[in-house]
Amino acid sequence: MLLVIEVGNTNTKIGVFRGPRLLVSWRLTTRREQTADEYGVFIRTLLSTRGIEQQRITDVAISNVVPTVQQTLEAMSDAYFGVQPFSVEPGTSDTVPLAVEAPQEVGADRICDIVGGVTLYGSPLIVVNFGTATTFDCVNARGEFIGGAIAPGLVTASEALISRAARLYRVELLQPKEAIGRNTVTNIQSGVMYGWAGLVDGLVDRMRAEMGAPVKVVATGGLAGQLRGVARTIDLVNPDLTLEGLRAIWERATPQEPRRASKQG
Repeated sequence: MLLVIEVGNTNTKIGVFRGPRLLVSWRLTTRREQTADEYGVFIRTLLSTRGIEQQRITDVAISNVVPTVQQTLEAMSDAYFGVQPFSVEPGTSDTVPLAVEAPQEVGADRICDIVGGVTLYGSPLIVVNFGTATTFDCVNARGEFIGGAIAPGLVTASEALISRAARLYRVELLQPKEAIGRNTVTNIQSGVMYGWAGLVDGLVDRMRAEMGAPVKVVATGGLAGQLRGVARTIDLVNPDLTLEGLRAIWERATPQEPRRASKQG
C-alpha cells in the first residue's frame, strides 16, 4: 500500500492507496512544530481506525509546500514505515510539461493538481484549488501546463477582513439563501461566497477565451464542495485530486516493487 502525504500551508491531507484505488483520506491542520514521532504515532493511529496495519504500508510519497517539515516527514517515514519517501520536487514534471516562463517556480501542490486532473479527466483543463490561496492551473489541448492565476483563499481573505474591521467577526462560510444579506452573518457570507464565485467565473471565462477551446473545470481543496453550484463554471469537484496526482507522479517515477528498507519502526 502507498501512504501519500500532501502538506499545504493550512491543511495536510493523508491518504492510503491500494494500487490506483484511494482507500481512505483525512484532512488535518498543518502543524509546523510537530516532531517525527508525533507524525508517526498520529498517522499510525489514523491507519488503525480504518483497520490498516502499519506494516502493510510499503511506500510513502510526499508533496510539501512547507520546507520546514520536509526533514521531519522523511525521518518519520524511515522510523515508522522503514522506507525513504518519494517527494515531488517543485518545477519538475515528467507527466505534464511545464510550458511557462519560470518552471522552477511551480509548486509541488500545483504539479500534483495538474497531473491528477490530466490523469483523471484529460485535457484541456482548468484546475481550481480552494486552499490557503485560490489557484487556477491551465492545461492546454496538447497537455501542457501553460500557467494560471493565484488569488487569496476564501478563509485567508475573510480572516484578513475580520482582523482589520473591529466590529466584524468569524462566520461559517456557507452559501446564503440570497445575495442581499439581512444581517452581519449573511452579509459576510454573501460577500465571501458569491464574491468568490464571481471571481472564479470571471477568471475562468477569461481563461477559456484565451485557450480558445471548450475547457473542463475541476475544483479541489477544502472549500471546493461549498462552491459547487455557486460558481457556474465549475464542472466537477474532486476533493482528493491532489492525492490522485501525487500517486500518479509516484507511480511514474518509482519502480513498481516494494522499496522497504531493512529498518522497521
